Amino acid sequence: MASRTVLVIFGTRPEAIKMFPVVRALADRAGITVRTCVTAQHRGLLDQVLSIADLVPDIDLDLMEPGQTLDRLTARLLTALGGVMDRETPDRVIVQGDTATAMAGALAAYYRKVPVAHVEAGLRSGDIYHPWPEEINRRIVAPIADLHFAPTQTAAAALARENITDGVHVTGNTVIDALHWTGARIAADPLMAAGLDTTLARFAGKRIVLVTTHRRENFGDGMAAIARAIARIAARDDVAVLFPMHPNPNVASVMDAILGDAPNVARIAPLDYPHFIRALGACDLALTDSGGVQEEAPAFGKPVLVMRETTERPEGVAAGTARLVGTDEDRIVSEVFTLLDDKGAYAAMARAHNPFGDGHAAKRIAGIVADAFGL
Repeated sequence: MASRTVLVIFGTRPEAIKMFPVVRALADRAGITVRTCVTAQHRGLLDQVLSIADLVPDIDLDLMEPGQTLDRLTARLLTALGGVMDRETPDRVIVQGDTATAMAGALAAYYRKVPVAHVEAGLRSGDIYHPWPEEINRRIVAPIADLHFAPTQTAAAALARENITDGVHVTGNTVIDALHWTGARIAADPLMAAGLDTTLARFAGKRIVLVTTHRRENFGDGMAAIARAIARIAARDDVAVLFPMHPNPNVASVMDAILGDAPNVARIAPLDYPHFIRALGACDLALTDSGGVQEEAPAFGKPVLVMRETTERPEGVAAGTARLVGTDEDRIVSEVFTLLDDKGAYAAMARAHNPFGDGHAAKRIAGIVADAFGL
């Protein structure tokens, strides 16, 4: 039987983290030829993960353009990915998550009647503007895909409410696969994450709050409130804030204006994946508006306070590993201080069960793709 070609498409750092285990697992399957295409929707952050994962893309579209609008980005993605598919003629396309890359990749495949598999399918917040535009991106991919790799039963149930039941497989989340793989590499070679040595030594003896923030819906007043909350948290003598800064000027300019050079805040460049994994292990809690951190932090037993009004990952909230705190300054400060000062409240979140997977999702996905080909 001739080899079947799978085109794996991704473009952002989170996609790369969650897709490199899938690429590796597919490459191990007899009868499958894997072709990888990156859009470079996030150039620098994407390249960090590619380097660590020893993954050299077959096609690099390099479409990142500073300041581009969502409609311009979508148009460029759709036409460029369509061209790739015309040249590569894949037997299947695989996309991940909720990015413009995933949405445009699925749509371009649909226009060519190429079957689509969706990794991390079924996440829903129920609000089309939170997260924005990710919630709609996921909903566009869902009816196009014929294979839906839901990370949890909750995600599968969300698809069922949309009358999508065929081809739905609960696999776990591949981010846990990536975390286990990277953790093992750090253990074998601690120098991979040694870049945090100086910062962690500086904050020795303090309670470390790891902060990440970059969501579009938080730009403006929300980001200013987050900055003021961070300033109040860092004013405590026993606390330090470790803050890898997203490069978007809507984040950086606000933090510059409000935080200045606060002594207990380390505003550092975005961390590559091994260093971020080390930061999660070193912190006491995570304060974030990211999706991936909601999945990763519980693997380390670290509570997650989510600076959003809704989450498409309600499993973490239900399990007690995460709590929605929004962007109200007083609420953020109160929730952080409760975890820092109330050992019982902290233990309840730190000991909660991680509902997002066992580290074998990618192998399950590769097996299902092979079965669909009859291999």
